[in-house]
Amino acid sequence: MALRGIKVVELAGLAPAPFCGMVLADFGASVIRIDRPDAANLDSLGHGKRSISLNLKSEKGINIFKKLSNQCDVLIDPYRKGVMEKLKLGPSDLMRTNEKLIYARLTGFGQSGPYAEMAGHDINYVSLSGLLSLFGRYNQKPTPPLNLAADFGGGGLMCAFGIVMALYERNRSQLGQVIDTSMVEGAAYLGSWFYKSLKTPGLWDQPRGKNLLDTGAHFYETYETKDGQYMAVGALEPQFYAVLLEKLGLTEDECPQFDDFEKNREKFERIFKTQTQAHWCDVFDGSDACVTPVLTFDSVSSHKHNRSLGSFGKTKDNLIAPNPAPRLTRTPGESCSKKSSNINPGEHTFEILNELKFTADEIKNFVDEQVVRQFKKSKI
Repeated sequence: MALRGIKVVELAGLAPAPFCGMVLADFGASVIRIDRPDAANLDSLGHGKRSISLNLKSEKGINIFKKLSNQCDVLIDPYRKGVMEKLKLGPSDLMRTNEKLIYARLTGFGQSGPYAEMAGHDINYVSLSGLLSLFGRYNQKPTPPLNLAADFGGGGLMCAFGIVMALYERNRSQLGQVIDTSMVEGAAYLGSWFYKSLKTPGLWDQPRGKNLLDTGAHFYETYETKDGQYMAVGALEPQFYAVLLEKLGLTEDECPQFDDFEKNREKFERIFKTQTQAHWCDVFDGSDACVTPVLTFDSVSSHKHNRSLGSFGKTKDNLIAPNPAPRLTRTPGESCSKKSSNINPGEHTFEILNELKFTADEIKNFVDEQVVRQFKKSKI
């Protein structure tokens, strides 16, 4: 696997940092998550990682963390600006003794600027990136695309990309570096095409919800079927639109592509509602009409295309989950969720302390002083 041998320490967080650690783990990295001793089990992306419950407010806990960081390649820090410095665990502290350490900071607003120490969530980061202003239907307020764009795209994935670049550069310099991943900047960068295409005629020159790709056009839209399911239509190019019309039993005169968007949308709505989703799949599958079913999480893995590629699998906890992407021919990723259950905070505390060469007496002392905590499975 591409990242085999890379050791990662991930400070526990929600969404972006766990996703970043998951990507690295799925491609072979060894990931240890640092949990608070009283942490609730809220992370659903912990498969394949190990966890140590560590009190970073104690001097002994700090020393254990430093020992661990001295032996790792990457540290994922999801805390707000200044938190790790107050603990004396900032980049200048840890990279003094481990100059090869890649210190990946993953925050909403970045490490500088007037918002750097302010709380926020995906909706705030996407709003500040400018992208949220594009999402939504005409005459309606902006609609956030779940917490996908900033938390996972501009945050976790962008941070993982930065880590891989830093690891590659380290091969030449033998030095680590600090990565400042701002979810505002990451989301904005993810949306580079939108910024750079603003002056493209006919693309973004109308109000939100009236453009070609934001549900303004009838040929880039979703339509309800007879059984309450949906089909996605994306017939942008004229040659694809012609196939779409043919399959729907319409002509260009009856439904001109670039005229009467609302009138044409109503025609499409009536037609799609006459048949089930399965019927429309039979009609459009294999054609260039650019029409596909809107799959739910329940149906996504059983769809014939996804099933043939093995795009989805089941976790050890029997949940449907996507397999790692992209596919590498020689060193492909393998979903850790297939091999192990989701971890509990502190599940591997003793195991990790033993690897750090602490004695049984030292470990007992850590437990007694509440420096560490070992997760105990409840008896059934």
